[in-house]
Amino acid sequence: MLRVMQATPDPRLRELMVALIKHLHGFVREVGLTEAEFRTATALINRIGQLSNARHNEAVLMAGSLGVSALVCLLNNGNAGQTETSQSLLGPFWRMHSPVTPNGGSIVRSETPGDPVYVRLRVVDPEGRPVAGAEVDVWQAAPTGLYENQDDAQADHNLRGKLTTDATGIVDFWTVRTVGYPIPTGGVVGELLGAQKRHPFRPAHLHALVVKQGFKVLISQIYDPADPNIDSDVQFAVTSALTAEYVRHEEPRDGIDGPWHSLDFTLTMEPGDAVLPRAPID
Repeated sequence: MLRVMQATPDPRLRELMVALIKHLHGFVREVGLTEAEFRTATALINRIGQLSNARHNEAVLMAGSLGVSALVCLLNNGNAGQTETSQSLLGPFWRMHSPVTPNGGSIVRSETPGDPVYVRLRVVDPEGRPVAGAEVDVWQAAPTGLYENQDDAQADHNLRGKLTTDATGIVDFWTVRTVGYPIPTGGVVGELLGAQKRHPFRPAHLHALVVKQGFKVLISQIYDPADPNIDSDVQFAVTSALTAEYVRHEEPRDGIDGPWHSLDFTLTMEPGDAVLPRAPID
């Protein structure tokens, strides 16, 4: 078997396949995989593909729930996991073509109850210098715990927007405070969590994807440390470098009379090629 894999012409594919066969066959031997378990496993793999569609990606959800997505992220950023990084998981809900939003505008596009939040993101390079003209795509779940593509009651692209950093590397916008939510549990991932007696919750977070030529595309999530599940994220994605405090304000601002919160956060881009990931949903 290994001789066959080692005959693969492409060197990187050869390396991957040799290692895969070693570890995959080693796993089967270590656990003494039964025929019934093997048939169950292949059926589950088939179901993961069958459950994925334009609005849901079960494979990405499973990769996160096994900690694979977080591991790949850490190994490929922050000096191979040696230093803190602003990079995080893409997740299964990023869409292309979010509406262009001016700085100071709002990404709330339909009636969305929730505490108003003024977000100010600063994008810098590894030396802390501002990155001007960067495209910042932001998205989040509604306080119902659903992204707009999961919820027909929300307007198309609600709580999504695309902004551009100014000369100081800053974008700012209004939204509502994020909340924690359960990941979809109607498929294979839900069955796994149930069998393991694990909860399905992700702590409250705001997504950001930043693009600028000369830099690796930055994919980030900003977490609320007050969330009760901050230390037990079902997708294993929370790091201390990605948490930010929400500051409460009482004085009126921009037509908001009641209390509101502000969120300030700095995102650091690493040098590299600006290659967009493939969107997990349409």
